[in-house]
Amino acid sequence: MAPTFMVSAPGKVIVFGEHAAVYGKPAIAAAISLRSYLLVTTLTKSQRTIKLNFRDINLNHIWKIDSLPWDAFNHPSKKSFYYSLVNSLDSQLLDAIKPHAEAVSKTFQRKSEKSMYILRPPSSTSSSPWAPRTVLDSSTLFDPPFQLALVWRINRWAFVGELCIHGDPSGVDNAISTGGKAVIVQRNDLEPPSVTPITKFPKLPLFLVDTQQSRSTAAQVEKVRTLKNTHPDMTELILDGIGQLTNSALELISSADFTGNGISNTLERLGTLIRMNHGFLVALGVSHPRLERIRELVDYADIGWTKLTGAGGGGCAITLFRPDVKDEIIKELELKLSTEGFRKYETILGTDGVGVLWPAVFQNDIDGEGGKEIDQEKFENAVGVEGIEQLVGVRAQEYREGWKFWTRAVV
Repeated sequence: MAPTFMVSAPGKVIVFGEHAAVYGKPAIAAAISLRSYLLVTTLTKSQRTIKLNFRDINLNHIWKIDSLPWDAFNHPSKKSFYYSLVNSLDSQLLDAIKPHAEAVSKTFQRKSEKSMYILRPPSSTSSSPWAPRTVLDSSTLFDPPFQLALVWRINRWAFVGELCIHGDPSGVDNAISTGGKAVIVQRNDLEPPSVTPITKFPKLPLFLVDTQQSRSTAAQVEKVRTLKNTHPDMTELILDGIGQLTNSALELISSADFTGNGISNTLERLGTLIRMNHGFLVALGVSHPRLERIRELVDYADIGWTKLTGAGGGGCAITLFRPDVKDEIIKELELKLSTEGFRKYETILGTDGVGVLWPAVFQNDIDGEGGKEIDQEKFENAVGVEGIEQLVGVRAQEYREGWKFWTRAVV
C-alpha cells in the first residue's frame, strides 16, 4: 500500500492588467504563498471508498468506488492515454457522473463533478484512481527531463479541473498553480489566450487584504463593457494605458538590475506602476469604497503601493511593501484593518508552484524529532491558515525538510 503523501499549490493574484486583458491587452498574474494543502491517504483494498473532506468549505462526502460509473469511462469509444490532451469535457461522461454528485449540496456539485472526472483512470493503466503512485516512487522524480514531463502533465490535468468549474478557462490559474512564479497572459481573437511563464519573477513581500465585500465578476466586466460602448475613445485610452504599464512592468522585472531589495530604485518604479494601475481601474469604475479605504490606510501608513486585484467591486487589494517598513507600523495597520472588518494576510509574491511531500512525515520538526507521520487526525485538527502552516507548511521549511517543487525553470 502506498504511503500517505501531501501535495500543495499556491494561490494567485493579478498583479497588472485586469479588465484590459478582456480586450487583448497583456496581464501579469503571480503565485502567492497562501497555499492549499491536500493529504492523500491510500485505504486498504477492503475499504473501497473515495472520501473528500474540505473542512474550510464544509464539504465532506464519501463515495463507494464500486458504485461509480467506471464502465462509462472504460468504454472503447472513451479510450485515452495518460499523455492524451484534454481540451474539452465529454458530455456523456459528465452525465454519468452527475447523479453521484447530486448527493452533495448544490453549492459543491460542480466541485464534486470535477474531482470524480479527474479521478477517472486512463484505460491504458490500472483502474486504481491513485495511478500517480507509480510516478512518484521513481528515483528520477526531480531530474530535469522528468520534471518537464511531470509538470506538463500536472498542468494539463489542472486545466481539466478548470474546465469542470469555469467551462471556458484562460489557462492562467492552472499555469500559476503548477509552475509558480508568474505568467503573462494575452487573449487572441481567434485562438486560446497565450500564457507565457516569467521565470525570473522575484519573490517580494506582499500584503493581501480581503474587503469581505462580495461582488460579481460578470457584473464588473459588463460595467467596463458599457463604459466602452458609451465612451469608446476615452475608455480605449485607459485600456491602452493599462497595457502599456503592464509591458513596462514586465520590462522592469526582466531587467538585470531588478533586485527587489531596495538597493536600486527599481522597486520604487514597480510600486509606482502598481499605483498607476489602480488609478486606471478606478477610472473604469470597478473599485469600491472598501477597496479605497484599504488604499487610504496603506497610503497614510506609507508602507507601500496598493491596487485592487481581480475583477474589483469588492474582493481583495494587494500592497507591495517598501523594503524598509518597520514591523510596528505594519502591526498598527493590521489593527486598524481588523477594527474595520477587513481580513489581512502577509504573504510572498512570486512563490513556488505545486509541491509534494512524499511520504507525509515530519523529517525534522520544531522539537528536533523526525519520522512522525502526518496523519488525518493531525491534519484535520490544525486550526486555520496559521495552524496548517505550522503543522505542514511550505513556509516553515526552516523547521522541516521534505517538500519538493516543480519549477518554471524546466518548463
